[in-house]
Amino acid sequence: MEKAIGRQRVLLQHLHPSSGSDDHPTLSTSICAAGDSAAYQRSSCFGDDVVIVAACRTAICKSKRGGFKDTHPEDLLAPVLKALLDKTKLNPSEVGDIVVGTVLAPGSQRAIECRMAAFYAGFPETVPLRTVNRQCSSGLQAVADIAASIKAGFYDIGIAAGMESMTVNSVGRIVPVNPRAEMFAQARDCLLPMGMTSEIVAQRYGVTRQEQDQAAVESHRRAAAATAAGKFKEEIIPVTTKIVDPKSGEEKQVTISVDDGVRPDTSMSVLAKLKPAFKKDGSTTAGNASQVSDGAGAVLLMRKDVAMQKGFPILGVFRSFAAVGVDPAVMGIGPAVAIPAAVKAAGLQIDDIDLFEINEAFASQFVYCCKKLELDPSKVNVNGGAIALGHPLGATGARSVSTLLNEMKRRGKDCRFGVISMCIGSGMGAAAVFERGDVVDQLSNVRRIQSNNLLSKDAM
Repeated sequence: MEKAIGRQRVLLQHLHPSSGSDDHPTLSTSICAAGDSAAYQRSSCFGDDVVIVAACRTAICKSKRGGFKDTHPEDLLAPVLKALLDKTKLNPSEVGDIVVGTVLAPGSQRAIECRMAAFYAGFPETVPLRTVNRQCSSGLQAVADIAASIKAGFYDIGIAAGMESMTVNSVGRIVPVNPRAEMFAQARDCLLPMGMTSEIVAQRYGVTRQEQDQAAVESHRRAAAATAAGKFKEEIIPVTTKIVDPKSGEEKQVTISVDDGVRPDTSMSVLAKLKPAFKKDGSTTAGNASQVSDGAGAVLLMRKDVAMQKGFPILGVFRSFAAVGVDPAVMGIGPAVAIPAAVKAAGLQIDDIDLFEINEAFASQFVYCCKKLELDPSKVNVNGGAIALGHPLGATGARSVSTLLNEMKRRGKDCRFGVISMCIGSGMGAAAVFERGDVVDQLSNVRRIQSNNLLSKDAM
């Protein structure tokens, strides 16, 4: 911060007019929306910035009955890892590490499966791999871990990924329960079924069944519109796999390239017929909660100067990440706490964010978080969310990076900053801030003004 203040003082000296003449209008930096003592550097021209040069995902399919019901978990991950190499022509031996977010499978088993996937994708034995599990934020945590390692200088290039087969590994209750949990209310609440935490959020914060169903209808409407417009084609990698007929056992080869959980005909009247899924007089139903799904995603990150040397297009810049803790009984409110933390860490304010990808674990918590943060609905999940697309737990964070950055690219100059966030089982939230990759301009924040009083007070 001392160096930043020093640079501002030097800049201020240069910006003072040398004479009273109007022939040379004064230049000054525009107001930094983050306010005084902001950590965020408005001119993102630093070689050690961590950038995303490619991001992709599989289609997301309904578990046990969708397109990937007969696909091995490692065969979900391998195609997205290979796609990053195919897209960029990167020498795989240059990758310093691969981190994969995954939740439900036993840790050592899934780590071995992911290592196998890397070999299937063409990575040499010299490239290491590990898994990470922070529940529903695991894919985003993988991105943050890779970014942090690059920033720390451990390596220059890394891959973050996420994968979940909820067909192979289902959500189950933690057993046996330690009797000690009954002595600690918050420890006991960590064991609550996720659906029950949704009901508590709805009851505690006054989120109605109608609001939840309306959010679900809008999620499907936007996802259907995005699919019809071909918006997901750029991010989805077609996966050739097999489908087994459950009656005859006959195998058929298929290529999966479209999310199969989107229901364009979803309506309020249809959703109103569904019974509560977790509580007799509750409001959370199968229609206003995220779908149980299979899928994978992957993100290629590297130092900005390395990306530029290699001539890679910069899709986005990783700006900040925050993981926070909240009351386990209302774990769904996590984004309402994590988003402000991540935005502040980036030196920004909520109003600076142009797009949000907030995981729709349950409509109750999604509605609450949007209302709590007073978000403009036109900025949030513009192409639908997990209620329509599905939520393969470990993959959602990585999938969201691809969805967000591709949408920011389409919107161009009108969209500079984006946020990805989700709630986390046992009472947490995570969020990350990204900047569109093609806005790097050393003088992007310079404009003509009449006075020189707009710099941070720290520099005055």
